[in-house]
Amino acid sequence: MPTRPLDASAPPIDTSRPFGAHVRMNWWKPLVIVSVLPVVMVLLQIVFYYAAAVIAGRDDPLTNEMTPLTLLANNLSVGVTGLLALSFVVRLAEVPWHSLLSSSRRLDSRRWKVYSGGSTLLVAAGVALVALVAPGDTGWTGFEITNTTVALLLVVVLTTPLQAAGEELIFRGTMLPAIASWVPAARWALLTGLVGSSMVFALIHGSADPWLLGYFTVVGVCTGLMAVISRGLEAPIAFHVCNNLVVTLLNSLFADGGTSTYERSVGAGGPSYLILAAVNLAVVGLVWLCERGWHRPGRWEDRTNHG
Repeated sequence: MPTRPLDASAPPIDTSRPFGAHVRMNWWKPLVIVSVLPVVMVLLQIVFYYAAAVIAGRDDPLTNEMTPLTLLANNLSVGVTGLLALSFVVRLAEVPWHSLLSSSRRLDSRRWKVYSGGSTLLVAAGVALVALVAPGDTGWTGFEITNTTVALLLVVVLTTPLQAAGEELIFRGTMLPAIASWVPAARWALLTGLVGSSMVFALIHGSADPWLLGYFTVVGVCTGLMAVISRGLEAPIAFHVCNNLVVTLLNSLFADGGTSTYERSVGAGGPSYLILAAVNLAVVGLVWLCERGWHRPGRWEDRTNHG
């Protein structure tokens, strides 16, 4: 296994390396991180799902039907896992927490706003195109608002951002730099971190369908690239939040007043996921264009870095 020799006097954060390959840690620590975090995520989901089933009086706690309580359980479990992942890696790798959110710069509100707005427009356009060319792939049945719909909308708006941000903290904030820390050369470290964290991200979604598995891998790689290009998590979190909000809100509104289901079995995906994959690539392009413009001398990014 390739490892970077660690100088005991060297700081745990190497600001000369790009975000995603900037964390130094002993070779065994990434093994612990990659092994522990997915298990914690799955166990917490099971606990929250069983709690939701008990409250609702259901006998099938691991159902794929997204009732308000089931959706709440899913979102909260992932959000909690994200916070635990951040705290765990901060202690294990002995790094400041903000270094896992951004590197060589401060977190800033402008990135949140720009990438949230751009992601919302691109995701909405992608979903609209899928609905136009492959309406059967949306899973929509009809527009109706009932008490169930209102409950779903409240859960989506209030907790889906926690779920999306949690996944970014787990896979791009902690797992990406952990895996990359095994490799000395920065470029190969980034490639290793992107591939490794994206594979874990895809597999943990539990789909046997090749289209879905491929799509989740694309999401993992693209959000990782957003983080690397922008040197922080604002872009991937903004995209992930907007993507999940748009998709889940529409699924709730067009469920005939009932609930939708998350199908992950073989046959659940199809070629229409190429459109959604293209949306991910488009957001990567947006991030690249924005960051390149902001890095020019005298532009906003230059002023931000110098106070």
